[in-house]
Amino acid sequence: MNEVEHIWHNGQLIKWADAKVHVLTHALHYGTSMFEGIRVYDTPDGPMGFRVRDHIRRLADSARIYDVPMPFDEDTIVEACNEIVRANNLKSAYLRPVVFIGYGSVGVAPLNLPPIELYIAAFPWGAYLGDEARNAGVDVCVSSWNRLAPNTAPTGAKAGGNYLSSFLISREAKKRGYAEGIGLDTEGRLSEGAGENIFAVKNGRLLTPPAASSILQGITRDSVIEIAKSEGIEVVEQVLPREILYLADELFFTGTAAEVTPIRSVDDKPTRANGPGEITRLIQDRFFGLFEGRTPDKWGWLDPVYPDVDVKGKHDGKRAAE
Repeated sequence: MNEVEHIWHNGQLIKWADAKVHVLTHALHYGTSMFEGIRVYDTPDGPMGFRVRDHIRRLADSARIYDVPMPFDEDTIVEACNEIVRANNLKSAYLRPVVFIGYGSVGVAPLNLPPIELYIAAFPWGAYLGDEARNAGVDVCVSSWNRLAPNTAPTGAKAGGNYLSSFLISREAKKRGYAEGIGLDTEGRLSEGAGENIFAVKNGRLLTPPAASSILQGITRDSVIEIAKSEGIEVVEQVLPREILYLADELFFTGTAAEVTPIRSVDDKPTRANGPGEITRLIQDRFFGLFEGRTPDKWGWLDPVYPDVDVKGKHDGKRAAE
């Protein structure tokens, strides 16, 4: 953990070391937290948040699914994300907003909820699956643990309790010597990685499991779909069998932490590309190009951390005039 000076808590900047909760906090016992991961990139035009508002809207949607009232509105939280980056003098950062049911009851579902807390941390964080993963790809395995079944817990919510499934999938994989694990749904069909969505390239088409396959509908996933369509690549969201992992020309993970990470092999079976192939490289180039000044931001996904930076109408991917 790369500690910084400040964390945002319920409208106030507090010291990193003062961000504490009581041991009987409801979320600690029952997983009643909703959170997001958001990247801020150091671009040629200064620090830019990537789809911050979309992330905060999903945070509110996750809370809505669990009937947890949000303590602040969307605009306030978006600005708080920028404020905490500025307060810590960060040029690039990983943001972790987390909303949770706080201290006041140890009942599973009290009628009168304890106070709802909101913290936002911002700190430096590099490549989630390793510095070499972006270029060489990673070796993964299919886990013995399935993803959550429909109508048990809502996989469409990014909630703390859901990530016990991710913990089991990822920990099993790493203990076996793999970089990450892949979960199937309860019908044995392809779902997602422990903390990443997954894409397969087959005969020039991009295939990915749909929402009904117990996935979290990732914002990076959505970004990749839009980038692929803009490049004329056909994208198909469909139920996929496990064996697509062994027959794919290329495979890659997507996620805020993982960004766009190629998969080199699954269960010791190399993909036909044996790492990043032509389409994966193209997607990576366009995705990272958004932050390196090479890809026009025609979607309006980048927002300046510093309010005096004007990027409206300047989505041509070029450095702002000095």
